[in-house]
Amino acid sequence: IGYSETKEVTPGVWGEDITEREYSGDLLRSINKFQSSERLNDNINISNEVSIVADPYARDNFHLMRYVRFDMSDAKWKITSVEVQFPRLILTIGGVYNE
Repeated sequence: IGYSETKEVTPGVWGEDITEREYSGDLLRSINKFQSSERLNDNINISNEVSIVADPYARDNFHLMRYVRFDMSDAKWKITSVEVQFPRLILTIGGVYNE
């Protein structure tokens, strides 16, 4: 899971600082959708739900979660919502995360 925190890079210039942390979880729902676009290829969106056991960092910083990667692949999927059900967090995953 990628966490994004805004930090001052130089005086007056702000940027995102990404921290990745590894979690184990359960895939609760898996739905793939193709959206037509004006591009050559259709966009793919997923509507997955993933349940993770929250460690203290996840519990305190779930509002900073931005993306998730499955099986250590290069694809980053945008986290669209986080449902708090301590000790678990339910993450809803949307389209591709654009940095």
